[in-house]
Amino acid sequence: MHRRITGKLVIATHNPGKLAEMRELLAPYGIEAVSAGELGLGEPEETGADFRANARIKAVAAARSAKIPAFADDSGLVVDALDGAPGIHSARWAGKPADFSAAMARIERLLQERGATTPEKRRAHFVSALCVAWPDDHLEEVEARVDGTLVWPPRGTAGFGYDPTFLPDGHARTFGEMTSIEKHGLPPLGLGLSHRARAFVKLAEIALDRR
Repeated sequence: MHRRITGKLVIATHNPGKLAEMRELLAPYGIEAVSAGELGLGEPEETGADFRANARIKAVAAARSAKIPAFADDSGLVVDALDGAPGIHSARWAGKPADFSAAMARIERLLQERGATTPEKRRAHFVSALCVAWPDDHLEEVEARVDGTLVWPPRGTAGFGYDPTFLPDGHARTFGEMTSIEKHGLPPLGLGLSHRARAFVKLAEIALDRR
């Protein structure tokens, strides 16, 4: 059976952009969210073979350490012409400290090397896997994606990560050119466009009560 999320929740991320989005998504549900960084929790090694496995690793580790439910996202950019790269390694391609400008340039260089110069050869999608774990190991897991095309040069300074180079299908602006409401706001304010918003809608249906 599904379990409802109530009270306090750990957001198992040290990524400030991801943290801000997840807090915004949770706000209408009256959930008190504290980040793993604020609690001084470490980052577990992400050894999973896919997004869902890595989200589970992060959520379970945080729930066991904090002794309260934990919410984790594992997401990334999947580029068709690059055989699915960077995929689950999307954050690692940016290095530490993260430099997504360099990561986007790397992707563009690889696309050029493979002759991927037309929109139909530059197809990509973002994936978001969400997991909520309880200290007793109960899990709620969902996954969603948004399809689009990679543009060059990057456009816009909003969002984070690979957003400035991703043009979602049916839109004329990249994620980097959209406001937070446009990108991941939920109805009635937004369209629930992003991969994370789409996954969150699925999670809300099974585990959250709007206030």
